[in-house]
Amino acid sequence: MSTSALDPNISFLADTLDRQQAQVQLQPLFPNLREVTAATLVRHKLGRRALVEYHLTTVEGSLTILGKIRAKGTDWNSYKVQQALWNQGFAANRSDGFSVPEPLGVLPNWQMWLQRKVSGIPATDVLPTAAGVSLARRIAALAHKLHHTPVASPKNHTQTDELRILHTGLLLVADQHPHWRSRIETILQHCDTAAATIYPPTHPLIHPCTHALIHRDFYPDQVLVDRDRLWLVDLDLCCHGDPVLDIGNFIAHITEQSLRQMGDPSAMHEQEVALREAFIQACLTSETSDHHLDANQLRRAIEHYTVLSLVRHIHISNRITARQHLTERILTLCEIRLQQLE
Repeated sequence: MSTSALDPNISFLADTLDRQQAQVQLQPLFPNLREVTAATLVRHKLGRRALVEYHLTTVEGSLTILGKIRAKGTDWNSYKVQQALWNQGFAANRSDGFSVPEPLGVLPNWQMWLQRKVSGIPATDVLPTAAGVSLARRIAALAHKLHHTPVASPKNHTQTDELRILHTGLLLVADQHPHWRSRIETILQHCDTAAATIYPPTHPLIHPCTHALIHRDFYPDQVLVDRDRLWLVDLDLCCHGDPVLDIGNFIAHITEQSLRQMGDPSAMHEQEVALREAFIQACLTSETSDHHLDANQLRRAIEHYTVLSLVRHIHISNRITARQHLTERILTLCEIRLQQLE
């Protein structure tokens, strides 16, 4: 069966995997291109997006690039955000060791934008090791750098958006597991209350979402550890939002990983604390910080966002077959954590 038959929303997907056609498309962007030696479909989400890996031989040597396809049209925003980050302190040679993959161009005919493939081990694999605590502190610094890089995005993500995602996902779980419906509805009520009380009533900002570029899908797989360099990847959801959401989301993923891999949600508590406290310290000492919150207020906000992000894992675990055995344990953990917020 052809790839177009498999995904009619990306009818040209088979063309992107043809080395000869890829060479024709890529030649203008890479004048020194000699040959496309391989074209591989790395990821494919039916009807939505695909990721193609190309191996090139050029006059200068070999080169591996990734092409990101979006079914509904070329994702110019993600390309421009990554390009802006690359040009404003996230290039491969930055002395602080924080970088994003180099954006290399756009192929509008294939609704694809290109970036250089980078090497590294996912932070997911490093965090449980002896190097995990020091890595967590560096990841906090990476996030803080992102949040304080002045890059424009037309997209915003608010608390209302976050709650909508929670409600939509958890109600799907309730439909599949009616015996949990009452518990899930109670959890959602507590989430609404928690979101409304993240910041003190006297918080001077109109809303933090207008003040920072955030990753919005920040979790350990999105950070590649390449010796002394950290690569921040998969920036497709980057938008303006509350930077604390990124930290809460990252910590919630550590908690879920601890439960899934070690059977104990607190197994990497030290890493979670290191990440949180390093981020708070960076916020309080930064000359460009606009939080106007003290350490305890920031800590409280991170804890609230962490629990809200953990609640989303009820839906995530239920959606992934290999994790479904954890869904009720995560549900129970969320009930406990939400009670502790009160």
